[in-house]
Amino acid sequence: MDAIIKSARIKKKLKLKDVAQLLNVDSSLISKFEAGVRKPTREQIIKLSHHLEIDAHDLLIHWLSDQVVDQIGYGNFALEVLSVAEEKVRYYKKSELKINEDLNKILKQIDTLKDKLTQYRDLDSYKITEALELEYTFESNRIEGNTLTLKETDLVVNEGITISGKSMREHLEAINHKEAIAYLKGLILKDSEFSERDLLLLHSLILKGIEPKYAGVYRDVQVMISGSKHLPPQPYIIKKQMEDLFFWYEANKNHLHPVILAAELSERLVTIHPFLDGNGRTSRLIMNLILLKKGYVIANIKGDAENRMKYYQSLENAQVENKKDEFHLFIAQEELAAIKRYCSILGI
Repeated sequence: MDAIIKSARIKKKLKLKDVAQLLNVDSSLISKFEAGVRKPTREQIIKLSHHLEIDAHDLLIHWLSDQVVDQIGYGNFALEVLSVAEEKVRYYKKSELKINEDLNKILKQIDTLKDKLTQYRDLDSYKITEALELEYTFESNRIEGNTLTLKETDLVVNEGITISGKSMREHLEAINHKEAIAYLKGLILKDSEFSERDLLLLHSLILKGIEPKYAGVYRDVQVMISGSKHLPPQPYIIKKQMEDLFFWYEANKNHLHPVILAAELSERLVTIHPFLDGNGRTSRLIMNLILLKKGYVIANIKGDAENRMKYYQSLENAQVENKKDEFHLFIAQEELAAIKRYCSILGI
């Protein structure tokens, strides 16, 4: 790993002090990283991969392998441990491949349609995008209990009209979600990497004017999810679990199919349930951020009773029984339906 870091730094024609400034550490520490005397932290590994343009997946593999060796040492005992671990990994990987056969078929259909759609993007228009984003705002809020109709949502976010009989919270949920989509699209235009800062800013937009005290901050109390067997983690371990989430994302962002990456990131976030409110909307925004960045379309999960139940049930099965394939399949089916519709609208 030390040689990889040094080689990447030299390739980018950076001095030790340049890298140190980027990581906000002393130059001597970077020198120790390159000499193999000190090991970077997980956060430093992520920053190094960004600034030195190293595939985070590869760098993390070397970093984790060093951690394993530090724990188990060398010799026959270490080889026995690694052999047992390899058997377990192969067993679970084999099981996953059997389960995901139907999912793989859907992913191939999605990619075929995506390639087709890419060729006809010039037929797209602002009006189509605006209408589909409005539907997304309507459905995502409906999942969470917002009672505004699609037309009322349009009047609120595009005409600034107040709907009689609807609460201020429902109005703000619609307005805030549209602003969050705009922020999300800005990240895509800048080709920015998804970060914790982006997550917190997105969440702050979702709760703006609704729960200002809790907007963009992790919860500091324990919560329960009504009607669910899943119990979110205690607040004192949220920061660590969120660090693990971004660690996982960096390791897998270039090595998983984008639809699976988006679904898994969404599920992991909502399972941690880091915020007091707005977890569902935020997790779906992050999911669609990944999809849009990779050239796919918004996976718009419908908020009607039947589809909402399917969504929640597949999510709970992932959270409680670790049956993630069911949730991945659900999201893939939603993306397939969305991209088919998009192609139909464009007449291709």
